[in-house]
Amino acid sequence: MRIKLTSIMVDDQARALAFYTDVLGFRKRNEFPAGDYRWITVVSPEEQQGTELSLEPNANPAGRAFQEAMFAQGIPVVAFEVDDVEAEHDRLRGRGVTFTTRPTPMGAVKIAVFADGCGNLVQIYQHVG
Repeated sequence: MRIKLTSIMVDDQARALAFYTDVLGFRKRNEFPAGDYRWITVVSPEEQQGTELSLEPNANPAGRAFQEAMFAQGIPVVAFEVDDVEAEHDRLRGRGVTFTTRPTPMGAVKIAVFADGCGNLVQIYQHVG
């Protein structure tokens, strides 16, 4: 058993695709019609055959309520590993990304949290020890 796909809900698929590719630097892996929406996945450019992140529309009221509650409570719905949290924080701030948590040591990791502009908080982390 392997994890090959995970998903997050987004309030606008086009805006999410632009953010996750143009701002974060992921690459689009799939995009095709799926009913009223699209099936869109992105992958890390460093692991193009790795785990895909699906950008799911938050059209389901239960999903939307979950997404809004997590955001209101300041809880990230996804976390991405980086080599250098400080450098990634600076790079993303330079691209207009709004951080809710600046790089902060948390035991064996250093984390930072930002809003993706599509209804989610995203954590980046670096192993430090």
